[in-house]
Formats: sequence, structure tokens, C-alpha cells
Amino acid sequence: MIEEKAVELGRLIGQTEEFKAVNRARDGLEDISEIKAQTQRLEVLAQKMEEMLKKQQDPPKEMKEEYENLMSSIQAHPNYQQLVAAQSNFDKIMHIVNEKILEGMKQGAESSIIIPG
Repeated sequence: MIEEKAVELGRLIGQTEEFKAVNRARDGLEDISEIKAQTQRLEVLAQKMEEMLKKQQDPPKEMKEEYENLMSSIQAHPNYQQLVAAQSNFDKIMHIVNEKILEGMKQGAESSIIIPG
């Protein structure tokens, strides 16, 4: 029964405008080849920097600057900003959902009625 309720909750969340807005914004960002290339380069740099830091090596100044410049360029793009706003709105919905789940769990723990599962 719990699994069925979880699937139903997921279905309802998937139908919210907030969830749809995140997907539209993400898709819109992926469609921009410039952003896609910058994101891929950013991931490569991040991986290289992480490997260097694990070896207790300081990444070169040029690598850090390229990383920061790419990050700034991506974050300044209107489609990225749209994704951030959409994600923030969706996070608010999920925060409410999590609070309500916690509220239900507390009520369930205090209840002496056993529901078959």
C-alpha cells in the first residue's frame, strides 16, 4: 500500500506546473549548443581539478580562471537563470510535500490504529 501511495504522489508531483517548468527550462538550456559545450568543458575542468586536489596538488591559476569564467558565463545566460528560478519554485513545493509527509508520519506513530499494508 505504501508503494502505491508513493507512486500516486510521484504522479501528482509530476503533473505540477513547477515540475513541468523545471523540465522545460532544463530542456531549453540543453538545446543551446554554446551552453552545452561550456557545461561539458566545465565538467572536464572540475574533474581534473578534483583529481589534482585529491593528490594534494593545487590546480594552475589558468585552470581556475577558465573554470570561473565558464561558470560566470553559464550563470549569466537567461536560460540558466530561468532554470534556477524554476528549480527554486519546485524546491518550495517539495519542501511542503516533505513537511506534510513528516506530519503524517508523526500522526501515524501516535495512532493506535493499525492499517494493513
